[in-house]
Amino acid sequence: MDALARLRGLIIDDPQGKDFRVHRDVFRDPDVFDWEMRHIFEATWVFLGLESQVPSAHDYMTTFIGRHPVVVSRDDKGELHCFINSCRHRGALVCHRAFGNRKYHVCQYHGWAYDSSGRNVHLKDREQAGYPPSFDKEDHDLVKVRKFAGYRGFLFASLAADVPSLEEHLGEARWFLDLIADQGEEGVECVPGRIVFRYRANWKMQLENAVDPYHFTSTHASYIQVLERRQKSAAADVPTSIYTNIRNAGIRRGSFAFARGHAAMWGDTPSPQARALFPSYESLVARHGEVRARWMFHTRNLSLFPNMQIAENASLQLRVMRPLSAGATEMAIWCIGPKGEAAEARRQRIRQYEDFFNPSGLATPDDVANYEDCQSGLAAWSIAWQQGHVRGFEASVAGADRFADEIGLQPERSLIGPVELGDETAFHPAYREWLRLIEAGLREDESRAHVAARGAT
Repeated sequence: MDALARLRGLIIDDPQGKDFRVHRDVFRDPDVFDWEMRHIFEATWVFLGLESQVPSAHDYMTTFIGRHPVVVSRDDKGELHCFINSCRHRGALVCHRAFGNRKYHVCQYHGWAYDSSGRNVHLKDREQAGYPPSFDKEDHDLVKVRKFAGYRGFLFASLAADVPSLEEHLGEARWFLDLIADQGEEGVECVPGRIVFRYRANWKMQLENAVDPYHFTSTHASYIQVLERRQKSAAADVPTSIYTNIRNAGIRRGSFAFARGHAAMWGDTPSPQARALFPSYESLVARHGEVRARWMFHTRNLSLFPNMQIAENASLQLRVMRPLSAGATEMAIWCIGPKGEAAEARRQRIRQYEDFFNPSGLATPDDVANYEDCQSGLAAWSIAWQQGHVRGFEASVAGADRFADEIGLQPERSLIGPVELGDETAFHPAYREWLRLIEAGLREDESRAHVAARGAT
């Protein structure tokens, strides 16, 4: 079976028949993982970080685009650059730290040096090198990525030149980024400190989980019990968490499916007065209007395909996924909040973040244990298809519902229902974009192979 035929056999997408299925090889096959690296992560826009993480001249941060190590650096004029973190001489890493400030980056292997714009400024012992004239005609600067752009302080890049503009890529999902950025008059920032951890499972476990409300009451049952015990010892009118009263009837959960693989899950916040943002409510209404301010207090998870998620529930978390293999993923996570936030609000935000998120929190370890449990179960190669992608089909509608109309969005699909509905249709846009990008890449591979074959005859 050729690659394209194999690929088409991995996803069943039948909206008319209300069927959507994902083959288990999507999570476990090394060949599929290689397709993902080449035709998704190294071929479309991926999230890198926040502008606020490199605020000053010569600040830099390192990350990855697929398998490519990259550096985001601010030069002495304040301009941001993104280049491949690989010395032009013999390929060694130039920057080794996650974050730093360096006017010059010197390769520790042979001493080639680059400034903060990526320009080569020194070749050790060049006068005695005996290089041929052709060498001087070559570009020795660090290689810049093909596309690099920002939106509202969020930085993205692509190794491929033939991608749409960043704003087109983000589409209507931008509204949810705006809802984050607008919480502070000067935008948002990462709270100092980050957590990086790895789990032994496929990256798409996290991709799905961020917009999966179905898992909450079973996976995080112990967390809910802790909240209930805390509330018994607190004043009745002072909620200890936004999830206080989550078992009350009337809590709604909704989702929007957007183009290019993006999705958002949202819902009523049981106790919005427990949010660190709550003291700013009146000023948010004054700046942005009642509707936008109210949506800032909804529980929201945004998933931007393929590697970035923002969860605003117990606190406000930024997640960046880095696939390592079909069965291993690295996660980098931060607490984020409005710039200039009051000290007491920032303290509350951090405490709530530590409580729920992080490998030491009361929720993240539950999720990670489930991812690894699923990956272990997927070793059963005799079972082909998942049965976890059709819940909510009957509640999902094409286009906008009244909640999307309220905020002026036109998603591809919308859904609203009780919290128990446990929608799974929000997974669909990611797999449609997954299929589209890999199919386009495999077709290009096929075309190049045909050209090469003709040239060889």
